Amino acid sequence: MKLRTFLLVSAAIGLALAQTPSQLLTPEMKRVGDKLACLCGACKNTVANCAMLECHYSLPARQKIVKMLAAGFSDQQIIDSFVKEHGLKALAVPPAEGFNLLAWIMPFVAIAAGLFLIWVFIRRYRKPTVIPEIDPKLVERYHERMESDIAQLE
Repeated sequence: MKLRTFLLVSAAIGLALAQTPSQLLTPEMKRVGDKLACLCGACKNTVANCAMLECHYSLPARQKIVKMLAAGFSDQQIIDSFVKEHGLKALAVPPAEGFNLLAWIMPFVAIAAGLFLIWVFIRRYRKPTVIPEIDPKLVERYHERMESDIAQLE
C-alpha cells in the first residue's frame, strides 16, 4: 500500500516537472507577453496570462518570444515582429493614435454626454416652486380668529 502511494506521488511529481522551459513563465517572457494579445479566439487574455492548456496560439508565441529573447532581440523588436506578422490586433492595448484614439476618448465623451442629458432632463421636467402671494387681509382674518379661539379657551 505504501509502495503504491509512493509511486503515485512520484508519478505526479514527474508529470508536474515534465513541462518544457517555454511553458514556464519567466519574468522576461511575461514582460513581453503582457503586451501581446492571445489570438486563439477563445479568450481575451494576453499571451503571458492565457490559461488555456495547449492553446494553439499562446504556446507557440511564448516559444517564439523565449527564442527571440535568447537571440538578443529587444522587447520592442519582438513586439514589432508580432505586429508585422498579425497586424495591430496582436497588441493587447491598441496604440493611442489615429482611429484607435477614439477607443480611448469615447468612454469619457459618452459619460459627459450622459451627464449633460440627465442635467437637461432634470431642468426641463422639474417644476419650479411657486410661492403664491398671501393677501394681508386673509392673514389678518386668521389672526383674529386665532385670538378669539385662544380667548375662549381661557
